[in-house]
Amino acid sequence: MTSIQHWINGAGTPGVATRTGPVFNPATGRQQAEVVLADPADVDTAVAAAGKAFESWGDSSLTQRQRVMFTFRELLVRHEDELARLISAEHGKVIDDARGEIVRGREVVEYACGIAEALKGSFSDQVSSGVDVHSLRQPLGVCAGITPFNFPIMVPLWMHPVAIATGNTFVLKPSERDPSASNFVAELYAEAGLPDGVFNVVHGDKTAVDAVLDHPDVAAVSFVGSTPIARYVHERATATGKRVQALGGAKNHAVVLPDADLEFAADHLTAAAYGSAGQRCMAVSVGVAVGDAGDALVDVLARKANEITVGPGDAPGTDMGPVVTAEARGRVIDAVRSGAEQGADVVVDGRELTVPGHEEGFFVGPSLLDRVTPEMDAYQQEIFGPVLSVARAGTVDEAIELINNNPYGNGTAIFTGDGHAARRFGREVSVGMIGVNVPIPVPMSYYSFGGWKDSLIGDSPIHGPEGVRFYTRNKVITSRWPHTSRTSGAAFHFPTTS
Repeated sequence: MTSIQHWINGAGTPGVATRTGPVFNPATGRQQAEVVLADPADVDTAVAAAGKAFESWGDSSLTQRQRVMFTFRELLVRHEDELARLISAEHGKVIDDARGEIVRGREVVEYACGIAEALKGSFSDQVSSGVDVHSLRQPLGVCAGITPFNFPIMVPLWMHPVAIATGNTFVLKPSERDPSASNFVAELYAEAGLPDGVFNVVHGDKTAVDAVLDHPDVAAVSFVGSTPIARYVHERATATGKRVQALGGAKNHAVVLPDADLEFAADHLTAAAYGSAGQRCMAVSVGVAVGDAGDALVDVLARKANEITVGPGDAPGTDMGPVVTAEARGRVIDAVRSGAEQGADVVVDGRELTVPGHEEGFFVGPSLLDRVTPEMDAYQQEIFGPVLSVARAGTVDEAIELINNNPYGNGTAIFTGDGHAARRFGREVSVGMIGVNVPIPVPMSYYSFGGWKDSLIGDSPIHGPEGVRFYTRNKVITSRWPHTSRTSGAAFHFPTTS
């Protein structure tokens, strides 16, 4: 049995803990490895290594940091296929989807390659007689990331490249369900010339998470996961004085107006709902059909859902792989069952799907529910699986009201050819990221990612300018260099009044 170890201070190590957890191949349902689960002592070791490394890395030149990031970026390109297959084997997503995840994460590395521009301060000359003011941003110290299973490369890459490029050191606690990609990244960082201790990986469960949240030498914590855990992370970490980014769950809506091209809209809704088996925080889980769009849209969505090829992620021609665990499969089955019991029309039922030769795998087919209402469990819960619910709305106003009444506010989209309706929608929905004829509006790396309401706990979005702000603190210096032959000119009033 392969044992997946921590990466601390530039080397793999089992640490001192004796506990392990299983790592499954979701396509076969069989355990393929075990991962060591950290004790608090292992977290202490990683944080101490990061703290020691910060003494020199925090004072390193911008040129050195950028050179590491440029080399790291090239290594991600060179090893893209290996990484994609590693992700697919532990997560279950198809190879092309894993490659797409790597590319989107790599965009943040590319942003970090230009970190010198983002760190430029400001200077004001002669604010008073002989007095100048300038500002600069400095790193915090040891930062930590706690990341989910659904994007084992991309979500951590939203965090550590910006943290490291701004002069911090980093401890990553990835999901124990698909941990290998993080160790691979650590090896690429070492090959890129990153000094030992600047990037560390500690595997574990809640024990490791709590040790990170409570550690007095961790200055900031970034988290992506469910809303209840985001609240827990935010409350526990801020109680010890840490900065916290805490991104939570979602229930993303895509509104389709009667004037929309239904084939175009349905193509994108199908990909957005069932891609990665629906295991995305930005997946479209609710389609809102407005007015006359309803029946026709559901017919097209049903046809496209039935055309999806489900199978192992590394099999040619596969559109959708398995979900990550047997428990996740059961959650999807329960959601479709409860939808049917509560009055939704089950247009496409994926509960009984089996993949020949992979009967023990965690497979479930695409499901399409119609006439779903806000009172139903299938609407209220973040299913995190391949289930698309269609709700009906009479007007754009009703669609906007439906979205705004939802407790989540991560992403939303509208499909229409009406610019006025799209502009109104963008201004009036209470959601952080909005797409117009774009189903999954994840912004580019030079913008920041973050929702509203229960999708973001606190006020710190991730990567882009907000990421730079989060991983640094501003310092303002007021200076005077008087000529030695002059009198001091000291007075009891404010200096800028002179």
